[in-house]
Amino acid sequence: MANASEFDPALALSHKFPHTTYSYTERDAALYALGVGACLSDAVDTDELKYVYHGDGQKFIKVLPTFAAILPNMFQSGVLDLPGLEYDPRLLLHGQQYIELYKPFPSSCHIHNKVSLAGLHDKGKAAILEVETKSYEKESGDLLCMNRTTVYLRGAGGFSKTSKPFSYTNYPGKQTSTVKIPESKPFSVFEDRTQPSQAYCECSSFWQALIYRLSGDYNPLHSDPMIAKVAGFSQPILHGLCTLGFAVRAIIKKICRGDPDLIKSIVGRFLLHVYPGETLVTEMWLEGSRVIYRTKVKERNRAVLSGYVDLRGLTSSL
Repeated sequence: MANASEFDPALALSHKFPHTTYSYTERDAALYALGVGACLSDAVDTDELKYVYHGDGQKFIKVLPTFAAILPNMFQSGVLDLPGLEYDPRLLLHGQQYIELYKPFPSSCHIHNKVSLAGLHDKGKAAILEVETKSYEKESGDLLCMNRTTVYLRGAGGFSKTSKPFSYTNYPGKQTSTVKIPESKPFSVFEDRTQPSQAYCECSSFWQALIYRLSGDYNPLHSDPMIAKVAGFSQPILHGLCTLGFAVRAIIKKICRGDPDLIKSIVGRFLLHVYPGETLVTEMWLEGSRVIYRTKVKERNRAVLSGYVDLRGLTSSL
């Protein structure tokens, strides 16, 4: 691995990312929904069956809003590679995800992604890289969503040329400001296990991660026990974006009354790993049209994810 001090951040700021494409079918959208737990506890849940099956006159399946996070295909397309920035991909940590949604996703689509650098920060022993992707429907040219992905690259820091650590951001800070969890009782709480109960399904404890990875994130950290141990975990861990999918699905179910089109924007800050098979408990606080949430692992009583979801057209009856 190259010396981090050889990395020139000025070259990174001038780097032109290649545009990427991504195509998905109704099958891909349904597989993603299963990967984030849709219909997991109840195969005929009327709130969630629409993500995997179109019945009762429904012509197409609905697509979960967090499906937006896989459209950039970032962890497989080489987008995270900046000229001269060396890091071990096995030690990459996904820190935060910010998503803006502009229109509901069609059940199948050809996507054109425009990628840019949103932030770069020297943290000494690590670097923080923020990449923004705008995803357009290729045929109509309509902007569907925007993702801003923040990753923590261990071993890639120490490249600042002055005593003041290098830091660059080109978006409003208020978009991803730190969320303070209210001390009051949650407005709603939803509990979800990340795999079928062993009483009903004799399957591997890695089942949830193995299903989710089929949506495009093939990082072996989530499937290979040896790689997981190198990274410091006792076994493969669940994808952070999978946990985010569980949390937002809980908000749709409990706050949006099953309507995914109410989701306007999503912020998720990844706090701790989740092992497949653990139970996720999502606490929700409603503040106007914003839902502040925190997801905990029940078995360890540890917070693993926090953030907020902004809604559109929320009814006053709530």
